[in-house]
Amino acid sequence: MKIAIPVTKGKLCMHFGHCEEFLLFDVDIDKKSITSTSSVTPPPHEPGVLPGWIADRGVNFVIAGGMGAHAVTLFKERGVDVITGAPVGDPESVLRSYLNGQLVTGENACDH
Repeated sequence: MKIAIPVTKGKLCMHFGHCEEFLLFDVDIDKKSITSTSSVTPPPHEPGVLPGWIADRGVNFVIAGGMGAHAVTLFKERGVDVITGAPVGDPESVLRSYLNGQLVTGENACDH
């Protein structure tokens, strides 16, 4: 499975569409382990562009702090699952919490 996390200044970015980079993690779900990590710089923010761009990179799942409803819908149309409300923090720590079933999420940080 490939999981994407939007990042700004080394932390999970609360606004998905305005991050500096995405960290892409290849994970072994059965072993709850990260097998590789890469960083990609997104194209300039334009509504509706990032879901296709992320999906084209083989991502199956996105962990975000906040994301607009339209982006969530576009991801689902491409077969990419999304979780919102993740806390600001070190992306790898957030991912490890998710893999261990311990990620506590709040409300979606975006209201559009």
